Amino acid sequence: MCDFVPGIDLSRAFYGEVVAPLVGRAPHSAALIGPGSEVLAFDTARSADHDWGPRVLLFVAAGEVEEVRSRVVAGLPERFRGLPTVFGYHGVLRPGVEVAELGEWLAGRLGFDPRAGVSLLDWLSVPWQSLAEVTRGEVFHDGLPDGLEAARSVLRWYPADVWRYVLACQWRRIAQEEPFPGRCGEVGDELGSAVVGARLAREVMRLALLLRRRYPPYAKWLGSALARLPGSAELGESLGRALAARTWREREAALAAAYGRVASTQNRLGLAATLDERVRGFHDRPFRVIGGDRFTQALLEAVSDPVIRGLPLVGCVDQVSDSVDLLLSPARARAVAGAALGLVA
Repeated sequence: MCDFVPGIDLSRAFYGEVVAPLVGRAPHSAALIGPGSEVLAFDTARSADHDWGPRVLLFVAAGEVEEVRSRVVAGLPERFRGLPTVFGYHGVLRPGVEVAELGEWLAGRLGFDPRAGVSLLDWLSVPWQSLAEVTRGEVFHDGLPDGLEAARSVLRWYPADVWRYVLACQWRRIAQEEPFPGRCGEVGDELGSAVVGARLAREVMRLALLLRRRYPPYAKWLGSALARLPGSAELGESLGRALAARTWREREAALAAAYGRVASTQNRLGLAATLDERVRGFHDRPFRVIGGDRFTQALLEAVSDPVIRGLPLVGCVDQVSDSVDLLLSPARARAVAGAALGLVA
């Protein structure tokens, strides 16, 4: 366990010492991006128990894929730094070097090639996890014209109006349930209150990441991503208290503190009109809420694009559904997002 080497370091060395000499003079880009905890730097020694080994993605011109693949695979040593270079990855025994044409690979991961432009439907139909997998990781070499870094730079973050829209929809998700921990608790349903409180904590975590220009990762790494966000310690403590609370009043107070922190972040960013960050009563009921719809409306009023401002408040595909089988299929994700938003390709 103590000899663990992070996957990004292992792959960087694998490319430099083994793969690059085998590629020779063929124009190419090389990286570790796409699926894998090592791409987002969340890997630990536990990660090495499956789908693990020295990995590199090689991108070459379409007409050179087979020739480069054959040459590189034939020249691989059996092991690199004690690890096999051919290993099981997602149920398939294969070399750790994948050779592909860049546009085809991007279309397979995202549903489109961003170097040709990114439409509104493109932005809203790609899951956050997929956007993170393409824009994070590391490019070891980028020798293709209009290559990998060009695609990554386009996707680094949402355009301003799309960002405001996604944030507005995230606040809307909070607004829809923020009085429910209290309402459940009031009728003696502390279990229901805790479940809704946990849902709200997740939405706040995602909002905090989105406000800081981070694509939220999928559930396994959400807490880890928040913990790495500079200045997030107090927000994490508030959310931890909300999840540990035994009564709805304790839960509500902890969530209120968390709401105030993300509201303060939004005000500091100047993305919309400055709003009161304090919680308030929910109509004439004895529940304390931030009034998430206030922030939704302020963000929408700051959107200049009339098409985006007129979209229904359902948001991007991650805000529409959390089905893994949906999110892992670009075609399904695109179809669902397009239908929910009334957008066509």
